[in-house]
This record gives sequence, C-alpha cells and structure tokens, in this order.
Amino acid sequence: MLITPAAHTSRADGPWLFAPARQARRRVRPPRPAPPGAAPPLAAVLFDRDGTLIKDVPYNGDPGRVRPMPGARAAVEVVRGRGLSLGVVSNQSGVARGLLTRERVAAVRRRVEELLGPFGVWAVCPHGPDEGCGCRKPAPGLVYAACAELGVDPARTAVVGDIGADLAAARAAGARGVLVPTPVTRPEEVAAAEDSAPDLMTAVRRLLDPEDAPLGPEGTEGPPAQEPPAQGPAGGPP
Repeated sequence: MLITPAAHTSRADGPWLFAPARQARRRVRPPRPAPPGAAPPLAAVLFDRDGTLIKDVPYNGDPGRVRPMPGARAAVEVVRGRGLSLGVVSNQSGVARGLLTRERVAAVRRRVEELLGPFGVWAVCPHGPDEGCGCRKPAPGLVYAACAELGVDPARTAVVGDIGADLAAARAAGARGVLVPTPVTRPEEVAAAEDSAPDLMTAVRRLLDPEDAPLGPEGTEGPPAQEPPAQGPAGGPP
C-alpha cells in the first residue's frame, strides 16, 4: 500500500513536484526474484541532486554551472537499462532564503536532464530548515511524494545520497538508503551509514545485483565509468 506525502506533511504547501515525462518502455533484463524472506526487488531509485548527481554549487540557479558527478551518467543509465523508475529528491532552501525561484530550480532540472537523461519525477523541498515542513530531508516527505508520483512502494525504493539526511529520509519512509560519501560528508555520517559505496556506479551495481556485490562500507568494484563531456557553458547548502 502506498503512503501519500499528505499524511506526513505538517504544512499545507508540500514539496514541489516536477514530472516532465514518463520514462519510455524498453527491452530490459527482468529483476531476479527475491529469495524467501528477502526484501522485495527494487522498483525505483531516487537520487539526491547536489553532491550526488551533480557537483554541489551552493544555492545554484544557473544551468551553466551544472556539472555531473563522476560516473553519474553511466550509473543512471544502468538503472534505466533495468527498467526501474528514476527520481530526484532535493532540499532547496535557497527558495526560502530568497536566493532561488521555482523557475531557476526548473532550469537547473532541465540542464541536469540534458546531461543525464530524463527522470520520472523530481520532488523538491523549497522550505527552510526552521519552517517545520514534513518534506525537507531528513523528514520522509520527499521520498513519499516521489514514490506516490511513480506509483511504487517505498519498501521497493532505494535512496542514494551523500549525507546522513538522505539516509535518514529513506529510513523514515521505509526505503533503503545508500551513502556515497564526498569530501564534505561528515565522518560520523559515514560511520552511521547502514549501506555505503565508494562511488555511484558501485552503489547502483550493488543495489541491482546484491548477490554479486553485497552492500557495505568495504570494497570497490573498480573505478567509476568515465563521463561523456558536458555540452554548453562551463560550470548552497541545499
């Protein structure tokens, strides 16, 4: 049973949702059936935006400053190739601070999709840290909203992010969380992460093929795939 974000959001104005296009159907490899007693197979992967899919530029509303993280395009394409739904869940407190508008957030979203391909939904929290909303990570509202839009159960969803709030939001929603640390990830967040991976491609491979590459803080699966060169002009805390 899907849980809607309205039941878990204390404000009338919840997250912003951008659902630009349904993902095209394609021939995909069917998921492996789950062993008895194991978690159900994944239906969706939700990615944090800043520091996970793209370089973290504080309060960025300029599409020209968008730069993919290493391995982001290749990792996202692996998920698409398996036929899973894709989404982005992102705190953007720059809106509440008067530094961003909905139009600027949408412009950055469009640029990300030019570089990484389409996502089934973007769920964005425009509130500040002290506004008491139920969507700002580590609250689960963005995960619930994205899952509801995609029509998937949070229990069959994974959230990939670079800080502890991403994993806390996943845990609160009943989803699976995977940490991909960056230099700004705090050591205590790394230590507390139930699941972690050294890079996006490793995280995705382990999520999709857990028997071949079990999740955990140790080990790697080789270097991340090389990114295609970004097209267009060169490139805050959420």
